[in-house]
Amino acid sequence: MNKTRVLIMGAAGRDFHVFNTCFRDNNQYEVVCFTATQIPDIAGRRYPAELSGRNYPEGIEIFDEADLVALIRDRQIDEVVFAYSDVSHDYVMHHASTVLAAGADFRLIGPKATMIKSSKPVVSIGAVRTGAGKSQTTRAVCKALQDMGFKVVAIRHPMPYGDLVAQECMRFASYEDLDRHNCTIEEREEFEPHIDKGIVVYCGVDYETIIREAEREADIIVWDGGNNDFPFYKTDLHIVVADPHRPGHELTWHPGETNLKMADVIIINKIDSADRAAIDEVRSNIARVNPEAVVIDGASPVTVNHPEKIRGKRVLVIEDGPTLTHGSMAYGAGVVAARKFGAAEIVNAKQYAVGSIADTYAKYQQVSDVLPAMGYGEEQIRDMEDTIRRADRDIDAIVSATPIDITRVMRVDCPIVRVGYDLQEIGFPTVARVLATRFGK
Repeated sequence: MNKTRVLIMGAAGRDFHVFNTCFRDNNQYEVVCFTATQIPDIAGRRYPAELSGRNYPEGIEIFDEADLVALIRDRQIDEVVFAYSDVSHDYVMHHASTVLAAGADFRLIGPKATMIKSSKPVVSIGAVRTGAGKSQTTRAVCKALQDMGFKVVAIRHPMPYGDLVAQECMRFASYEDLDRHNCTIEEREEFEPHIDKGIVVYCGVDYETIIREAEREADIIVWDGGNNDFPFYKTDLHIVVADPHRPGHELTWHPGETNLKMADVIIINKIDSADRAAIDEVRSNIARVNPEAVVIDGASPVTVNHPEKIRGKRVLVIEDGPTLTHGSMAYGAGVVAARKFGAAEIVNAKQYAVGSIADTYAKYQQVSDVLPAMGYGEEQIRDMEDTIRRADRDIDAIVSATPIDITRVMRVDCPIVRVGYDLQEIGFPTVARVLATRFGK
């Protein structure tokens, strides 16, 4: 029997998970290659033989997505599987049209085929867009479960930017673990807040292996989602965050709309800073497509550790990178904090950019005044450090809204004000009440 020849379009995350759950050791298919986008320095590598199963003794090549049409033609691809997140519906269908015109079938693989069953209860946190507020929601969920007496272990959506074999299943319980695994800024942003709260967090490439390890030390698993992807695990409670700063995106971005329609609980975040009409639009859309969901109103008020270093000062603002890039935002919590605490000027960061940071500004035109915390590898970290150093002479302080202490990964001479933000529920119900109703002992 001729095998169906498959190309998987991805971004070093769901694409690998789709391969592991649907295609590895499946004799009906031959996965010829992956393509990669969004994340730098993935193309040109291989999905390793050690993780590929018996049918791929040499591993699987990874190409740049720009080569898609040529690959379909030259590698005689029968089927293209689209497997990455936080893209508009228009974007998905334009790519589908390109694939169909090139002569291959176009396929989306959904939750049923890719969700792994755990022996422990799973609470999942997702969103309709990157930057909606998953991180503070995850922290609130973990704290509520801990307060109920559960041992909580978090599993984070994949960020496999290094040696994929070494990253098959990683466990983080301390800052030493972060150093041992040579974690990037992107990884540290997600892991450090869990470690600070005494929560073990797993991440990696093979999520079957990961869940089996996590089950050994957890009462409850918290799936800490990435981008606006849907969970890798079958969930007992699916919490999804909506963002009224981008009203309508909950119905027009992939796979955020899937998340919205799957949700048991939907948190409308940022109510304290969004327009009333935008909030009403999001609320109306929820009522129309998922009327059974529990809706929680939430805010994400910002705090800083040294407000006196902002007031009346010229500041450089550092924002969470993916919120600005994948999330299409021009600014985030850092700008909100700088304005709230009286900065005299937010210095335009773009004028100081070098190397890969300059490339980021060229690619994401909506970003200019702020510095995205891009740290997918050593080169980007060094370029970010050099960008900050070039700005030093023109600023009084740095307002840093990335969740990590950047001085752990680079030298910074200018005073740093760190921005924090936590989920604040408005009225009832609350996250803790919903969790107690579902998992109360």
